[in-house]
Amino acid sequence: MTVAFFSSAQLPAMPWKNGGGTTQEVVCWPPGADLSSFAWRISIAQIASSGPFSAFPGVDRSICLLQGDGVQLTSADGRIDHALNRPLVPFAFSGDVALDCRMLGGVSRDFNVMVRRGALRASVRVAEGQAGQVVAPHGLLLALRGAWSLSGAAGTATLAAGAQDGVYWADGDGAAVAATPLAPDAQLLLVELHDVTR
Repeated sequence: MTVAFFSSAQLPAMPWKNGGGTTQEVVCWPPGADLSSFAWRISIAQIASSGPFSAFPGVDRSICLLQGDGVQLTSADGRIDHALNRPLVPFAFSGDVALDCRMLGGVSRDFNVMVRRGALRASVRVAEGQAGQVVAPHGLLLALRGAWSLSGAAGTATLAAGAQDGVYWADGDGAAVAATPLAPDAQLLLVELHDVTR
């Protein structure tokens, strides 16, 4: 099993081709995979202007607003018309669909999960001031506010927003990680990634 801790503040920011924002890649699995070959990918994006979202055929996506006013996501056929303006409420959609993104105010910061359809399924949720647990072969925890005590497959450690604020693991055998808040207002983002064939 692979376990890695990270600080989102230290992740390099890559500019989008259309100039509308930047992406900080947290993990792209397996190692060495690119945007056409990953099994799963997790990133944090900063959206600075309206414009198109790239399509990812064969990929299921989940996005949630971390900070900012949010964006309106719409598809050309009108089937998707979603206001991503409530912080920490995940929105799942098919990467097959090219979406138009319209700013609802200032710059927004978003959390993104992408998985290869037919191979993996993703669950994204938030724990606020209460213990959380992830039981999955692949997963990620991101401290959004306050500090969290971790125990389990990732060992024993502390995550704190703004410092060592995240951990991910891959290729575990149903690995379990439990997180306990160290403050009543602590917030934690939890991602579980399950192999659909198991």
